[in-house]
Amino acid sequence: MKIDRIESFLIGGGYVVRLTTDTGLTGIGQTACWGYPEAVASIVSAFERYLIGQDPLRIEHHWQHLYRMSPFRGTALSGAVSAIDIALWDIKGKQYQAPVWDLLGGRCRDKIRLHLLGGAGTPDAMVTAARETVEEGFTALKFDPVRHIDTGIDRMVKTAVDLVAAAREGGGPDLDIIIEVHRKLTPMTALTLAEALAPFNLYFFEDPIQIDSIQTQSEVSRRSNVPMGNGERLTTIWEFRELLESGGPQYVRPDVGLAGGLSHCRKIAAIAESYHCAVVTHNFLGPLLTAASVHLDATIPNFITQEYTKGD
Repeated sequence: MKIDRIESFLIGGGYVVRLTTDTGLTGIGQTACWGYPEAVASIVSAFERYLIGQDPLRIEHHWQHLYRMSPFRGTALSGAVSAIDIALWDIKGKQYQAPVWDLLGGRCRDKIRLHLLGGAGTPDAMVTAARETVEEGFTALKFDPVRHIDTGIDRMVKTAVDLVAAAREGGGPDLDIIIEVHRKLTPMTALTLAEALAPFNLYFFEDPIQIDSIQTQSEVSRRSNVPMGNGERLTTIWEFRELLESGGPQYVRPDVGLAGGLSHCRKIAAIAESYHCAVVTHNFLGPLLTAASVHLDATIPNFITQEYTKGD
């Protein structure tokens, strides 16, 4: 069996690849590099010279070649390799008529816990949103409570506290609350906000600062009195190893569409396991990556929860 055709699709703000073999099997994969789908498509087009005619079942070999033979690194490259990797695993599952989680070593669990990506912009609406989250059967809610960054720390913190308090009121004591701020804060403001939100018993605080300095991310994690989660924009085992070696965080958040696909994310999970660190899979682009993430979640012992959007 050989790879016979590679097709690229730009769908909305995303990129999807379909591989077809000479036996008629197909595999689909997607990148989470949503900001630059055209760049990913160009890289996959360059991959065609190598991939056409190759055995699709040699997944690790192809991963190593595509990544290591590329003259430059970066998110677009990792996103392209991720999409190809997911598509290759799709073909392998069809070839052996087995779910991918079985080929990855078998499942460690029968259910996958999800945390809903949601929330609301006002305290009253947040009470309702949190209540509805629980009523729909979710046990965890993630949202961004940070507003008014440009008008002073005090106002920003007060707004965030009001929204988190409303979520706790609406969701009750058993709802796990995760906050994300999309890397909008400085280390100082991140720690100030963490201290203000500590009384609400947050599950964790996600990616408060930019990813440019892994050491600084870890320093914030060490100094915070709220658990931290990092890694949705990291792409390699080497970056995640450095993050964990430097002393933080409590949760790592690889994205199968960005951090090398299923093959590489399993290695990231193993590194995290060696630090007794749990894995929270990042995922928000749609059902294809949700499905791929679920196969990863099922097979790693240190998985704890997966991000989920109602759009799926």
